[in-house]
Amino acid sequence: MTPKTNQTVREIVVENPAAVRVFESLGIDYCCGGKLPLEEACTRARVPVARAVEMLGQAQSSGSTDEVRNWAEAPIAQITLHIVNRHHGYIRLEAPRIQGLLEKVESRHGAGHPEITSIKEIFSALTQELFTHMLKEERILFPYIESMDAPRGGVMPSACFGTVRNPIQNMLADHDDAGELLANMKSLSNGYTPPPDACPTYHALYRGLEEFERDLHHHIHLENNILFPRAVELEAKLQEA
Repeated sequence: MTPKTNQTVREIVVENPAAVRVFESLGIDYCCGGKLPLEEACTRARVPVARAVEMLGQAQSSGSTDEVRNWAEAPIAQITLHIVNRHHGYIRLEAPRIQGLLEKVESRHGAGHPEITSIKEIFSALTQELFTHMLKEERILFPYIESMDAPRGGVMPSACFGTVRNPIQNMLADHDDAGELLANMKSLSNGYTPPPDACPTYHALYRGLEEFERDLHHHIHLENNILFPRAVELEAKLQEA
C-alpha cells in the first residue's frame, strides 16, 4: 500500500498498522501528531517525503506484535480491555521500577550529569499525571464508551459530562502534555544515549525509558486515532436514531 502525501499520519497508521514501525524509525510522531499530513510531518522531522513514501509502501502488516494488529477492526470492548491490560498494566508495573533506577543513577552520577535530576523530576510528573488519567478512563470514560456500543435498542446511555467529546478532549490534552514531557526527557538524555562513564544501571535506565516511551506512543495511538474517533462516531449515530 503506497500512501498519498496529503493523507494524515493517523489515516496511514489506521489503514496499515505496520506503518508504526516506519514512523518510529523516521522519528515521525504518529500519536499526538497524527493529524498532520504526511508531507508536513516529514518536513517537521526533516525526512525526505519520497523516502517515507517508499518505506511505507514496503511496510507489511504481518507479525504478532501489538503495533501491527489492525485494531481499527476490533470491537470497542476488546480495544478498551487491551489498553487497560496491556498499556495501563505496563505503566503500573514499569513506572516504580524506572523511578527506582532514576534514584540509583542520580545518587551515583547526579553530580557529573545534572540532567538526570531533571529527567527524574519530569518522569515523576509524567507518571503522576498518567496514573490519574488512567483512573478516569477505567472508571468513567471507558465504561461509558462500552455502554454506547452495547445492545440498548438505540438508546443513548446517560452521562454526567454531556457529550462524550468533553472527556475525550480532556484525555487528548493529557496526551499532548505527556508527549511534551517525553520529548523533554528524550532531549535531555540525548536520545536515551548513555554517557561514556555510564554504569550498567545507567544503561538499564535509558533502555527502560526508551521502552516506556515506545509503549506510551502505541497506547496514545490506540486512543487518539482509533478508540476516541469511533466513540464520537458511535455517539453521533445514537443521537440520530
